[in-house]
Amino acid sequence: MGAPEPPGAPARVLGIGDNVVDRYPDLGVMYPGGNAVNVAVYARRAGAASGYWGVTGDDPAGAVVRGALAAEGVDTRRVRTAPGPNAWAEVGLVGGDRVFKGSDDGVSEFALDEDELAQLSAWDVAHTAYSGSLVDQVPRLAARTRVSFDFSHHWREPWAAGLYPHLFLAAFSASQLDQDAAAGLLEDAVRRGTRWALATRGGAGALLTDGVSWWRQPAAPARTVDTLGAGDAFIGTLLAALAAGGDPGPALARAARAAALACTAHGGFGHGAPLAAQGPGAPEVARAAAGEGPSAGRPHGKDR
Repeated sequence: MGAPEPPGAPARVLGIGDNVVDRYPDLGVMYPGGNAVNVAVYARRAGAASGYWGVTGDDPAGAVVRGALAAEGVDTRRVRTAPGPNAWAEVGLVGGDRVFKGSDDGVSEFALDEDELAQLSAWDVAHTAYSGSLVDQVPRLAARTRVSFDFSHHWREPWAAGLYPHLFLAAFSASQLDQDAAAGLLEDAVRRGTRWALATRGGAGALLTDGVSWWRQPAAPARTVDTLGAGDAFIGTLLAALAAGGDPGPALARAARAAALACTAHGGFGHGAPLAAQGPGAPEVARAAAGEGPSAGRPHGKDR
């Protein structure tokens, strides 16, 4: 396993696994996203050197994902492009909260080959998630570098607890839990071997522990337009600091601000592109909703 960077040096953060385009039919726009992609982008915005490994389609949606990653300065040299459609999810909004209406994995599912596994030691931490088709490979990843894993709401799955001993960071979406229940979840994870355990709780803030100390971070105020990507923004920003040996307190405050900013515009991190026309006037609506098109970040993209 590669040695971590000394405190103060930028971390090397790798996102592995899922990518999608989030399609907003009501807006006529699609945005690049997916947990591993979003975390890599937000880690980069937080000062880390980041990369993404996964499979994109050879269609326009795949090109949007690859172009957005490149524009954000994320290393894409090991991104695979396969014949077929990129993964997508259809998103609706109810009071600013995202509602997924459908999805297709396209060509996104993959496993790391031996060469890729060997290259993991060049990274300080690799991040993946329940949605990334790599659950079974987590122990092999952890033999080569530190691993961050986003369980979202899936900590009750039969496979979940078996991952804890292999993890540098276990992240949970726990907005449905009160503070005591969230703390109990984190205590269980660190007791079973996780180095850091994080619970994001929406407007109730976040909890972080290493099993000895606890940090409670209030949510930062935001004018919420779309919550998509907020949790990933929090994880990516925090992970950039923890992987570099940074102080968790200031890192949590930065993560809360990043999550709040992620709520102020549509999509995971901007770079909207028009969907295909769906009727009279649709191209104009799409272009207006997407702003400057695939090469432009969301409004907070400059705050890095």
